[in-house]
Amino acid sequence: MVKKLRNESELLKLALKVGVRYAESRGAVQFEATDSAQEKVEILYRLLVHDKHMQPLPEDQVSQKAMRHKLAIWISRQLPEEHPLRDGG
Repeated sequence: MVKKLRNESELLKLALKVGVRYAESRGAVQFEATDSAQEKVEILYRLLVHDKHMQPLPEDQVSQKAMRHKLAIWISRQLPEEHPLRDGG
C-alpha cells in the first residue's frame, strides 16, 4: 500500500509544472493546453524513468495513483530541506 505524502496534491501540481518545463526544454514533448493532467502524469513519469531521474514501478503496478505518487516523491526530493512542501519523512 502506498503511503500518501503530506502535501501530496500540492507536490503533484509542482511536479507537473516543473516536469512540463523539463520535458519541453529537453525537446522530448510539446504539451498542449488540452492535454489532461492524467496524460501529463503518464508522459512525465515515463520520461523521468527513461532519463533515470526515478526508479520505475514494476509494470504490473503502474497506475495513475502510483505514477502521481512517484512524481510527488520526485519533486519533494528536488526541494530544499526547509521548503514548506518538503515532507519531513
